[in-house]
Amino acid sequence: MQLESVNLGQERILQNKSRVERTGIFKLPAESPVRVTTLGLEGDAILSKRHHGGPDQAVYVYGRTDYAWWSEELKSEMAPGTFGENLTISDLESALFNVGDTLQMGEVTLQVTAPRIPCETFAARMGDPKWVKKFRHAERPGLYCRVIRKGFVKAGDPVSVEAYSDATISVLEMFRDFYERNKSEETLRRQLNAPIAIRARQDLERELQKLLQTD
Repeated sequence: MQLESVNLGQERILQNKSRVERTGIFKLPAESPVRVTTLGLEGDAILSKRHHGGPDQAVYVYGRTDYAWWSEELKSEMAPGTFGENLTISDLESALFNVGDTLQMGEVTLQVTAPRIPCETFAARMGDPKWVKKFRHAERPGLYCRVIRKGFVKAGDPVSVEAYSDATISVLEMFRDFYERNKSEETLRRQLNAPIAIRARQDLERELQKLLQTD
């Protein structure tokens, strides 16, 4: 695999149904090496910090394999950064990864923490009110990652993958479970035993506590 593109977003105004919002989802390829910190890529705009960014969702990765599927599905070429990802990687299919797997590129090591859950901002960026449903059913969510080792990355860097060896779940399982309203205790504990992102962990801990209180 190879790092095809490193993408940075600048603040833009987006019409989202009846409201106007500030967003950094529109990202374009960088022409020079970019420094990756524990909070993401330097120079990348993150506006909705309640839902995006932070140490456990510092970098969003999408693969050319998944983009190729979308290009066929939508009958349109998909340029790097279209989905607001920071890193576009050749030959990467996100549904095949597990939480905890690591990606090594340039000086940087990333660890997979969660799938991307589509939102209305994403739909507005794509100009498709049905986009959230389409993205859910496509099951090609991309990978949110935490930064294990900081450094610089650039387009053309080789990318290697190391599988996580401890208790974990697949990215696709986590993605599907998000939409399950009544998760079992087994499902909740299975996710909580994996090195998932803190936002997801907090939500699942609340679900587990509520479930145990009703038993």
